[in-house]
Amino acid sequence: ALMFISRSRSRILQLSSSRLIANHIRSMATTASSSPADPPSGPFHALLVEDAGNRKTKSSIQQITVDDLPPNDVLIKVAYSSLNYKDGLAITGKGRICRRLPMVGGIDLAGTVVESQTSQFQKGDQVLVNGFGLSETQWGGYSEYAKMKPEWLVSVPEAFSLEQAMGIGVAGYTSMLCVNAIRDHGIKPEDGPVLVTGASGGVGSVAIHLLSKLGYDVEASTGRTTTHDYLKSLGASSCLDRNDLDRDAKPLEKEVWAAAVDTVGSKTLASVLAQTKYGGLVAACGLVGGMDLPSSVAPFILRGVALQGIDSAMAPMAKRERAWKDLAELLDPKVLGEIYKVEPFSQLPTLADQIVQGQIQGRVVIDLGQNYPASQKL
Repeated sequence: ALMFISRSRSRILQLSSSRLIANHIRSMATTASSSPADPPSGPFHALLVEDAGNRKTKSSIQQITVDDLPPNDVLIKVAYSSLNYKDGLAITGKGRICRRLPMVGGIDLAGTVVESQTSQFQKGDQVLVNGFGLSETQWGGYSEYAKMKPEWLVSVPEAFSLEQAMGIGVAGYTSMLCVNAIRDHGIKPEDGPVLVTGASGGVGSVAIHLLSKLGYDVEASTGRTTTHDYLKSLGASSCLDRNDLDRDAKPLEKEVWAAAVDTVGSKTLASVLAQTKYGGLVAACGLVGGMDLPSSVAPFILRGVALQGIDSAMAPMAKRERAWKDLAELLDPKVLGEIYKVEPFSQLPTLADQIVQGQIQGRVVIDLGQNYPASQKL
């Protein structure tokens, strides 16, 4: 009996030792996976837009090194970027977006600081960048590593993961700028409904949710009837066919909306202005319908309507920080999860075609944090 007890104790000690070792290994793996990223030890992947001759461009995912990156002060391990209409134009070559070539595409990014030559940011800080000429004059976010200027960086709010930050991205941040313009103009929910055009896109989707959370009655304009249920789930009370706005408008029409967020431009924007209530405001932030504005001065001088342009790319830091603070307070994480989907870096060329053709609903997050082998062709 004593021998049995002795053997049992020995077995228990062995099992306890094994569990301790296993737990220690698991703890080390967890610590390693959550520790700040290290600088690249070799080549990594980036999407480059290059000159194809005859004023055309071509794009492809290639391998570059850290020495190829611009000489900015903060090196970031990029976890996520996102796909926007502007990105689609740059990747497909259907719009002359890149002013310098070669250019790394992607107008936003979220990631972790790897190295910093400034006291503003330290290794391990989670940061994001929107605009500031990314993919136009400055190398952008479609790269596993990026070098950025510290004055471009915003700390990711604690309320958001890196993935969620790009689920919002430049589109959601632009939406918040539009909504803040409406609020700052003094327009309240009781003043009347607010229209959102291009509603099923990234800017429109987030704008609907934000306005609804603030108590506004939101009407969504879209050309896709299949998205009506989706838009109503975000907070839209009703949906309007885009053809009702994409037409030749009269200088003034029946007053309908207290305010509007317009992502379309051209005839649609002219129709919206003609139907905006006295003293209302239209926040214009897009041009998918065209750069022209076939309107008149009538809405401005006879109804006091304000047309406010929303520039997210070069907005001052105070506006950016306010917008991200407001997003952290207003955005419902569950609703945000319904607005975006995550796609691998390798699918960017296909997705770019889709967004230019108007086939993308909501937001697309691009996953750059999968640690692809440097030899892997994407």
